[in-house]
Amino acid sequence: MKARTSAERKGRWTLWKAGAGHMAGGSGGRTVASRVLGLVGAFDAGHRRLTLSELAARADLSLPTAHRLVAELVEWGALVREEDGTYVVGRRLWDAGLLAPVATDLRSVAAPFLHDLYGATLETVHLAVREDDHVLYLETLRGTRNVPIVSSVGSRLPMYSTGVGKVLLAHAPEDVRNRVLAGPLRPFTRHTITTPGLLRRQLDRVVTEGYATTAEEMTLGACSVSVPITTGSGVVGALGIVVSDLRRNRLRLVSALKVSAQGVSRALP
Repeated sequence: MKARTSAERKGRWTLWKAGAGHMAGGSGGRTVASRVLGLVGAFDAGHRRLTLSELAARADLSLPTAHRLVAELVEWGALVREEDGTYVVGRRLWDAGLLAPVATDLRSVAAPFLHDLYGATLETVHLAVREDDHVLYLETLRGTRNVPIVSSVGSRLPMYSTGVGKVLLAHAPEDVRNRVLAGPLRPFTRHTITTPGLLRRQLDRVVTEGYATTAEEMTLGACSVSVPITTGSGVVGALGIVVSDLRRNRLRLVSALKVSAQGVSRALP
């Protein structure tokens, strides 16, 4: 029989290792990936918080196996262990989900509400999401008044100096907030808030009051007010309006924004 070439021997060895790895990684034919996906898939709308035993049962895994894999998922940030010992879906999974066409879906769903908001105010309207430590603008409808605007569709700006950014930063995970507040906090105008303690207190008020404002912090002559777009999984975006002055019509704009944001939230799948 003809001797095997070096390439053939290498190919057979690679296939053997792949098969051995598959067998070692699985239990009853299941791979490690299958078991990990089973744990992630154990969560659904009716099961947002699970104990380790419940995770093992719903993923059809032994308790020791579930314990080991869940510990790795927690370490990576895919799951979070609460103080009562239960587990919830972690931010890393949510961040990974943002890489899917969800932003496109948000923009499509929000479009009619943005146009209604623009028609009612004739001011510049923004739709934005968080991208890492910045705010990403998904849509911008330019107002009819002469208010300076630096953002555009697809642009990325700091969260700490923009209205939609402050909403998203206020609702971001604590590690994101700490990282942004640690700076550098570059001033864009003489009104930009660059003191971490003052900015943190402002973000706390955003969560309490349900909206954020800026006063010429990104551009002189431009003020903004913004609200979060919230679903069952948390804040998925922000709506904002840019005006020249907020002193007279802030509450009216906040009310209009909240109505639009609620409409977007209800329309999202």
